[in-house]
Amino acid sequence: MSDIWTDLSAHRSRTETTSIADLMADPKRFDNFSASLDDMLLDFSKTSIDKTALELLLTLATDRGVATKRNAMFAGEKINITEDRAVLHTSLRNQSGPVMVDGADVMPGIRETLDRMATYSNGIRSGNIAAANGAKFTDVVNIGIGGSDLGPVMATLALAPYHDGPNTHFVSNVDGAHIHDVLAGLDPQTTLVLVASKTFTTIETLTNANTAVKWLKAAVGDDFGKHLAALSSAVEKTSAFGIDPANVFGFEDWVGGRYSIWGPIGLPLMLAIGPDDFNEFLQGAYEMDRHFQTAPMSENLPILFALIGIWHNNICGYATRAVLPYDQHLLRLPAYLQQLDMESNGKRVATDGTPLTRNSGPVVWGEPGTNGQHAFYQLIHQGTSVIPCEFLIAAQAHEPELQHHNDLLVANCLAQSEALMLGRQTAPTEHRVFIGNRPSTTLMYRQLTPRSFGRIVALYEHRVFVEGAIWGLNSFDQWGVELGKELATAMLPKVQTAGENADKDWSTAGLLTAFHALK
Repeated sequence: MSDIWTDLSAHRSRTETTSIADLMADPKRFDNFSASLDDMLLDFSKTSIDKTALELLLTLATDRGVATKRNAMFAGEKINITEDRAVLHTSLRNQSGPVMVDGADVMPGIRETLDRMATYSNGIRSGNIAAANGAKFTDVVNIGIGGSDLGPVMATLALAPYHDGPNTHFVSNVDGAHIHDVLAGLDPQTTLVLVASKTFTTIETLTNANTAVKWLKAAVGDDFGKHLAALSSAVEKTSAFGIDPANVFGFEDWVGGRYSIWGPIGLPLMLAIGPDDFNEFLQGAYEMDRHFQTAPMSENLPILFALIGIWHNNICGYATRAVLPYDQHLLRLPAYLQQLDMESNGKRVATDGTPLTRNSGPVVWGEPGTNGQHAFYQLIHQGTSVIPCEFLIAAQAHEPELQHHNDLLVANCLAQSEALMLGRQTAPTEHRVFIGNRPSTTLMYRQLTPRSFGRIVALYEHRVFVEGAIWGLNSFDQWGVELGKELATAMLPKVQTAGENADKDWSTAGLLTAFHALK
């Protein structure tokens, strides 16, 4: 009896010469290869997945225990086995009953923290919590890196039409140019600084935070603490840094950094849009959670989205995927998904430590349309590599007087997916021929509201989980980022002071010598 992977590969071999355009001969193609949750529609009819392939993929999800692993995650089991932790970012947006971890309900603590965040946010936004000089805060600078930066940056840009709070700014890179350029345009007398680091030990974040504190002290003196808050669980360290414990918002170790936008790491978003719209954001994610838990596999958006990725990556051999939001507010979504996907599923071993026998996560990249059309779409259309494309588009703009802009945007989005599928087979020269038969999916929604945005982010989170479950790896650790950090700590003294480098390879030793000569 052959296994399901073999059956999938064999089916691909049998049908590889059938084009996506050929599949469109079926008048029910769109109906049978799309799924929805309320106003959110996922169309995957412009892929090479046919009825048999979909049935085999759904069988694969069953055979790989996706439902069991999903239920274990929501039940608070310690599915992050390498760190002996539960995985419960979903509890941060839970709108229903208790969530148990080690026999205790974690929801009272989560709700208390969200209430504290709301009180603090309302105080900052109203001016009741004021700067040292009594003025209302006009600007917020969030200092973090990785999940403590990419999530809130992406989310505040996405929900810009809902901003009615202080201006938000973000610093992540330890390159001094980043914090210099951000602070240069701000008034320290009316600027609030958020330091986002769960352990309060992240060297890049603390280096930037120390620079920000020096900037604040020069302007407000010993009252600099009134301009600080921390998104951290290390209360002793934040107190030593000069941050009032009342302005520290922590979260548990079962919330991974790249999954943390739903709690305290989302404070800059809450400050920008207010607690009510932040709760709408949480509500949308919760709705996607419930859909993921209850919808049949054949109608389940995260499972279907993951299976499409498995088909393209493991069965068709496409090594990358492009995320192409036709929505300028989703400018940073591709960068956010790079971390979410590649840090989660960029693994070489299974949960039992044995080497994987199939490719794990693909390379994820992208840029908003229509800008990308005038940049890298040339390669997507006519390059030698097939790159599955994931389009996102809203039916309604936030600017009614500019709806004609959105109509043009939608026309471009739909035309690009059609062009990728159909190509152009005859042309005066071979240079103008488009082979076509290039797959794409389209995620369409009415408007990018806090609720629909919450659904989108949760959809991608669960898609990453399902893919990892099928590959049999742990999507919730990130040991791959550790080695570089360790070596950087050891390298710093050699960078600061010239000396012997006999313990380094010839290349690194040569670069250190050249650096000190240039320095």
